[in-house]
Amino acid sequence: MNNSPLLVVGLGNPGPKYVGTRHNIGFEVAEELASRNFASFSVHKRSNTEIAQLPGLIVAKPRSFMNLSGTPIRALCDFFKIAPANVLVVHDELDLDFGSIKLRQGGGDHGHNGLKSISKSLGTKDYWKLSVGIGRPPGRMDPATFVLKPFGKQELADIPIMAADAADLVEKHLQG
Repeated sequence: MNNSPLLVVGLGNPGPKYVGTRHNIGFEVAEELASRNFASFSVHKRSNTEIAQLPGLIVAKPRSFMNLSGTPIRALCDFFKIAPANVLVVHDELDLDFGSIKLRQGGGDHGHNGLKSISKSLGTKDYWKLSVGIGRPPGRMDPATFVLKPFGKQELADIPIMAADAADLVEKHLQG
């Protein structure tokens, strides 16, 4: 990594309608990272994001909808002079079992429209992706419907643990 800060972006959709939905697990991880460091989020108007600044780390939550995440992330990278290799995006992943987490650099978007938007805006797929497993939809439920549904009662109890595990992995990556 170069000397620019690491940008960790938790993906989600803005507004109370989406709080607690599967698509917003990235926001949960971002909030966990900020709270561990006693940091709070404030609006960064130039990028339409909420950010928490820590030493060597900027944690962000875009205020745009998931599928338009690329524009605010690009604006943050431009403002703080962050290379794509120093961007880590936390997102929900249908193709991982519920509760699983996986960190990878580069690679495809696995059909995730938020990642597609980011890759297009950054002009590369060569950034870090932290996938947080939400599992597959039951039966023949449309995946787009599934990701916008709230977690079930049993799943809700595991969300703080999943967010903590993902935040642990981000912190380990920072040290690496």
